[in-house]
Amino acid sequence: MPDAFNFSASPFDCLTPDERRLVRHSVDLGYYREGDTLLAPGMTPTHLFVLIKGHVAQWDGEELVATFGPDDCFDGRALLAGKVSDRFVATEEVIAYELRQQAVTELIASNASFGALLFADLGQRLGALSQRQDQHQLQALTLARVDEAYLRPAREVDAGTDIVSVARILNQEQSNNVLVRDASGAAPRLGIFTVARLAQAILDGRPLDQLPVGELADYPLLTVQRSDQIGDAMTLMLSHRAHRVVVLDGERIIGVLEALDLFSFLSNHSHLISVQIEQAQDLDALSQAAAQITRMITLMQRSGMRVTLIARLVQQLNAQLFERAWQMIAPAELVANSCLFVMGSEGRGEQLLKTDQDNGLILRDGYLPPADLGAICERFSQALANFGYPECPGRIMVSNPDWRAPLADFSRQLREWLILPDPDSLMKLAIFMDAHAVCGDTGLLQQAREAVLALAPDNQLVLGRFAAAITAFGESQGWWNKLFSLGEADAALDLKKEGIFPLVHGIRSLALARRLAETGTAARIAALVADGTLEHKMGAELNDCLSFFMGLKLKAGLAEQDSGRAVTGRIDPARLSPLERDLLKDTLAAVKRFKALLRLRFHLDAM
Repeated sequence: MPDAFNFSASPFDCLTPDERRLVRHSVDLGYYREGDTLLAPGMTPTHLFVLIKGHVAQWDGEELVATFGPDDCFDGRALLAGKVSDRFVATEEVIAYELRQQAVTELIASNASFGALLFADLGQRLGALSQRQDQHQLQALTLARVDEAYLRPAREVDAGTDIVSVARILNQEQSNNVLVRDASGAAPRLGIFTVARLAQAILDGRPLDQLPVGELADYPLLTVQRSDQIGDAMTLMLSHRAHRVVVLDGERIIGVLEALDLFSFLSNHSHLISVQIEQAQDLDALSQAAAQITRMITLMQRSGMRVTLIARLVQQLNAQLFERAWQMIAPAELVANSCLFVMGSEGRGEQLLKTDQDNGLILRDGYLPPADLGAICERFSQALANFGYPECPGRIMVSNPDWRAPLADFSRQLREWLILPDPDSLMKLAIFMDAHAVCGDTGLLQQAREAVLALAPDNQLVLGRFAAAITAFGESQGWWNKLFSLGEADAALDLKKEGIFPLVHGIRSLALARRLAETGTAARIAALVADGTLEHKMGAELNDCLSFFMGLKLKAGLAEQDSGRAVTGRIDPARLSPLERDLLKDTLAAVKRFKALLRLRFHLDAM
């Protein structure tokens, strides 16, 4: 066999030197002309094919299900099953290595990773990709357990202990908090008192040696389990704007994880950004904090943090940023009598790098807004643009009067979009269904959403039109050709159109039909699996696909930023590893299967 066998391609890149020698001694070369059949139902599989040159199409009956190019291998599953299920046809002249079945069997027995990559389902293969990143990614600190960080001792006092006694304890133990156990009520409870509450105790006016600490403690405790991941503890702190969490082993308290200790452990700046946002006194200071978010994302991605966790942290920080900016620009009375919300990927908690603004404003019915409301909203949209969030080309922003209105008018508009639909109104409705409140009275947004959900299941034709947007995108030559047009100028693949949008909107459509209030795609999938709308296997597969797409899109976007180019969201297959291209092919095929399910559920072929 030639020494040119590419051992850097998956799944052969995980082989040991001895296993590579086995491969070299167990392959033959095969040549096939265009139109030749390499495998077909009824044939007995004897080899694993590894393409050197040319392309092979896999057909399930009359349906093209996959295309294979150089460095791809097939059909391991046929070898395992002992029979061929699909037809594999050369679409051009093909030269391939043919690895004998006995060698494949020996490799599977000696190397679990090889077998997993060759035969495992999509979720397991995506997991294998994650496990095979660089060493610093394998040791990503955000995946570490909470109890691997420094935990401070947890000191408890009775709720009746006076403030002076508590202050002595804090001073003696060089601590800034004590846990407070209150057994006076019907149900005992545990809270926390921190040095930040000492000022409130002094201003209370009562003698400090007579003031019970239980009256100033915060209830209930924020807790995590010692086995939880550091990243999850960080998200909990950010979402509650807390500086510590209590760590449990089951029900037993084992210590306190302070924010400074956590973020020293992580060595990233998300907490510092959060503090910077809260302490900002003007828009310029907020702009500086906004610039830090992108740098934080870069550090997290390169450290191997889960992309879904990065997205959750970005959502929390963006929400704080938008809230603080709105509070600086809008009068307090307007803030109190309205709800500012974000939509799209930002609302779903799936945005990573800065994208177009998608936001709106609901006013309380009967409230008379300031005469310069339009100018206030223009200043807010301009502030976000200055922070790096471009204006929405479709003008889906608070600066557009169509996206700010009293609750009654807003709800009426939403119902009209649903009952009297056209393509534009249905897309606006889809964007709104992902809305997430960031400032003001969140109940206003909830009431507007309920107005839509109450009508959703009553019109199957409208639901079908809503879901039909999944067919709006797609390229005539097919995404599989993009994966093998390596190096060509037009070979870039629009991952949002081909994968992310049909997945996200398909789940959104099913959620609307089921009156689900969840806004995030993962939360919607969980709810749809729970009520039986989706099978568990498909739900897990779609979650894996979305995470994979988000990771590829982030990686490509950061590369575009590093080179000074605009972030497009397009993926260049030539920049992917062979395993990433293989998984991209599988994930896009999974989305294709999901679209077929949606066509049946919403009768899209009849529309």
